Amino acid sequence: MLNVTYGTTPANPAKRTPNVRLLPAAVGLISLSLMTGQAQAQDQTVEERLATLEAKLAEVEPKASGLEGFSFNTYARSGLLLNGDLQSAPGGPYLTPAGSVGGAVGRLGNEPDTYLEAILNYKQVAENGTKSHYRLMIADSTTSSNDWTAGDGALNVRQAYVEFSNLASFSGIFDDAAIWAGKRFDRDLNFDIHWLDSDIVFLGGLGAGVYDVTFSDSLKSNFSLYGRSFLEFPSDIQDQDITADTDNLILTANNYFGNVQWLINGMKAQENDLRVVGGVTEAAETGLHTMLAYHGDSFFGISDGSFKAAIIHGTGLGAETKNIGADGDLHEDAVSTRVAVYGTTYLSETWRFAPAILAETSEDRYIKGDEYQWLTFNARVAQELSANFEMQYEASWQTMDLTTLGYQSRNSVDGDYSRFTVAPTFKPQVGGFWNRPEIRVFASYSTWDDELETYASGDALGVDSDFESSQWTFGTQMEIWF
Repeated sequence: MLNVTYGTTPANPAKRTPNVRLLPAAVGLISLSLMTGQAQAQDQTVEERLATLEAKLAEVEPKASGLEGFSFNTYARSGLLLNGDLQSAPGGPYLTPAGSVGGAVGRLGNEPDTYLEAILNYKQVAENGTKSHYRLMIADSTTSSNDWTAGDGALNVRQAYVEFSNLASFSGIFDDAAIWAGKRFDRDLNFDIHWLDSDIVFLGGLGAGVYDVTFSDSLKSNFSLYGRSFLEFPSDIQDQDITADTDNLILTANNYFGNVQWLINGMKAQENDLRVVGGVTEAAETGLHTMLAYHGDSFFGISDGSFKAAIIHGTGLGAETKNIGADGDLHEDAVSTRVAVYGTTYLSETWRFAPAILAETSEDRYIKGDEYQWLTFNARVAQELSANFEMQYEASWQTMDLTTLGYQSRNSVDGDYSRFTVAPTFKPQVGGFWNRPEIRVFASYSTWDDELETYASGDALGVDSDFESSQWTFGTQMEIWF
C-alpha cells in the first residue's frame, strides 16, 4: 500500500511534507523568530537557524504513524483486444450466454476494457484511542481505445463511508467491534475467483452495521443493514400501465467459526411483486440467501497454498446468489444454488497452478418453468523464467443449458464454450499469483457451439460475422493493484 502521510515519517524524520493544518502554527513560529530573535539570528548560521525552527515545529506537529494519515490504493487494468483482422474484438469474462446469469469464463487474454478504482483513505486516532477511517472509492470503466473517454465512460462513486473501531466506551462482546455507515462494499463478505473476474458472493450498497462482535474465541459475527434500489420498472396496477420503483432492504448476519463462514441474508422489497416480468406480475417481494464457506490455509490438504470453497442457496429475491439483492426481476418462486471452489499452489519451484470450478443451477428464475444451468472449469498456470519474466497459460471450458421461455426475447440454448490463452508476462518481481503490476502480451483461441450465437440479438458471440464459432484474438494488457 502506498501510504502518503502528512507529518514526520518515522523512517526519515529529517524530511517533512506539508501539513496544511500546521501552517498557521509554523507561520506564527517563524514570525516570532523574526521579531524576537533577530539579534540571536545574526550570530547563527543558516543551518543553525533551520535546526532551531525544526525543533520548534516538532513541538507542535503530531508524529505520524501507520494508524493515522492519508493513504491511496488502486486496482486498474487496461488492454487492447484485437481479432485476426486487427479490429477490436468482443470480449470479457461474461461474453457467453451464461454470462447473463453470472456464468463467467477465464479473463486472461479476454478483456477489452479499461477499468480502474481509485481508493482514498484517511485515518485518525482520537485522544481516547478510538480510531476512525474514512474511505472514498471512485471507479471508471470504458471499452474505448481513445485517450479522452468522458462521453462513454462510467465514472462512479462506489464507496463513501466512515468506520469507527477500538471505541473507548465499548466493552464485553463489543470490545473489538467496529461500527460503520455510508455506501460501501461489505468488509469481509466479498471474495472472488480472480481468474474468472467473478465474485463468489458480493454485498454492497447504502447502509450501516457492526463488525467483529466477539461471542467467544471461536465465534465472531458481523451484522449489517443494506439498501439497494431497483430502477423504475413497468407495472400494472388496476389495469393502468405505470412505472414504479422500490428499495430492497437486506438484513445480513455473517458468522465465522474459525475457518468456516456461515452467512444468512433476509430481504424485503415493498411492492416489488407489482413488477411486470415476462408479461405477468409475479416478481418476488421477499427473499432468503445463505452461504456456507470454508477458507483453507493449504491447497486442499495436499500441498502448501490456499483454497476456498462455498455453496450458496437462495429463494425469491435471494435467488441472485452472487450479487446479493441486486436483481428485482426474480420470480417469487425462484430457486438457485451456486457452488464455487478454487485454490493456488506451487507444483515446483518455478511452476504455479490455480484451478477453479464455478457452477449454478436455477429454476423459475424469471418465468415459471424456466431453467438456467451452467458450469465453468478454469485453470491458470504460470512458469517463472527469470526475476522479471514468466509465461502464463489459462484454459477455460463452460457448458450451459438455458431454457429461457422467451425472457427478454432471449432464446433457449444448449452448448459449450472453450478458450485457451498464452501470455508472456513482465513484472517487477515474479513469485506468487498476487504480485502486481504486470505487463502482458497474449494470444487466445476460443471456440463454441453454433447454437450459442442465437441466444440474443446483439450477443457477443453472434453480433459480429467475423467472430464465428472459433476465433484467434491478440493483444496486450497491464494490471496493477496495491
